[in-house]
Amino acid sequence: MGYTREELIGFTGRTLPDLLPDPTRLLIVGINPGLLTVAVQAHFARRGNRFYKALHLAGVTDHVIDASEGFDPADVRQLESRGVGITCIVPGATARAAELSPSQLREGGIDLRERVAAIRPRVVAVLGISAYRVAFDEPGARVGRQPEDWCESQVWVVPNPSGLNAHATLTDLADAYREVAVAAGIDVSPSTRPSRG
Repeated sequence: MGYTREELIGFTGRTLPDLLPDPTRLLIVGINPGLLTVAVQAHFARRGNRFYKALHLAGVTDHVIDASEGFDPADVRQLESRGVGITCIVPGATARAAELSPSQLREGGIDLRERVAAIRPRVVAVLGISAYRVAFDEPGARVGRQPEDWCESQVWVVPNPSGLNAHATLTDLADAYREVAVAAGIDVSPSTRPSRG
């Protein structure tokens, strides 16, 4: 399923449903969806994004999910059975997250906190420190667990899996995603644990 550049631009501002299992143990929060993601209605659909490779290496999934042409229902069931939810700070699609204004990020941050209070995941993992700092007015925030929970949910910031975040390796991503999954009470597979070496 291919899209021309013009067709993809037509998806600007459109949204896709959150993935919210019941219960949601780990709520993974992207910045906002990309155009292809909204076109195929599957989170992290661009093949160059390392999200699903990192989840697999972290031992959260038993294979690398390919969402580039939409979700396979079996993949959705696997994420849901593990208690893994996916949402975004800002719901509207753009070609690049850099197109979002600080006010859009702050408004999305307010809405996200309200949704977290309703969903009550054990862990919220925000993908990307720069967006987190702006959206939640935390200019000094660092990657890792944040000092204050949201209601009963632990809040973590982990590296963004975008290929634009080149300084974070796939192993870095997998290590961080494994840490938040364990904190959320998800049984991770030891066999896919990445090694540094």
